[in-house]
Parts: sequence; C-alpha cells; structure tokens
Amino acid sequence: MQYKITQQNGTEPPFSNEYWDNKKQEIYVDIVSGEPLFSSTDKYDSGTGWPSFTQPLVPENIVEQEDRSLFMIRTEVRSKHGDSHLGHVFPDGHPPTGLRYCINSAALRFIPKENLANEGYAYYTDHFKKNVN
Repeated sequence: MQYKITQQNGTEPPFSNEYWDNKKQEIYVDIVSGEPLFSSTDKYDSGTGWPSFTQPLVPENIVEQEDRSLFMIRTEVRSKHGDSHLGHVFPDGHPPTGLRYCINSAALRFIPKENLANEGYAYYTDHFKKNVN
C-alpha cells in the first residue's frame, strides 16, 4: 500500500487507514525520506476519513502541482525531497488557512512528541510547547 500510494499516486480507503482519527501529539514525516511534513497541532477531523491538516509543518518540504487525473482538476501534494505522492490540498478547510491538506496515512510515519529527540527531530520539541492541542 505504501509503495502504491507514494510511488504510483494511489489513494487508500477512507476511514480504514492508520491515522485518520489519531489524536496524539506528534509530527508526521514522509515514510520514504523522513522529511517533516505535518503536525498534529494543525490536524482536524474533516469528516473525509483521511488525515487532514490546515497547513504543513515545514512548507518548504511540500510541493504542490496540478493533477488532472480522474477527469477532474485538483492540486496534488508531494514531498519535496522524497518526491512521494502524499495526497491533495483543497480550498474547503478550517481556519486559519481555509485549506484542507487531505493526506494518505500510508505516505506518513508519525513521531510522538515524547520520541522526537530520540528519532532525530528534537528541533520540533518546542513546537508542542507553543501549540497545545
């Protein structure tokens, strides 16, 4: 499933993927490259069955491009360094951005806030001190 999604632009089923209803404090990284992508402080329940975020944790690690597959025009979201297909971004999200980054769980690995330092992401520890979810 991870290969199909990240390398072949696939989509996992809604409501039966690993992180759609996860409420733990953590960051989400690209399953392929490990680059930090999203934070639980920006995650919300969009009702779609996929993890949804209002914004990326590190905008520089996200690439957006036009996707004309499936007879529609959407904005695809990919990781910059891993070039992994992550999902899509839509203009129907929550404040503060009004965006909904609808992301496939299989494209992500989560790092709980208590493991950030051990996993090499200590830089993001302060992120959770400022943003209480």
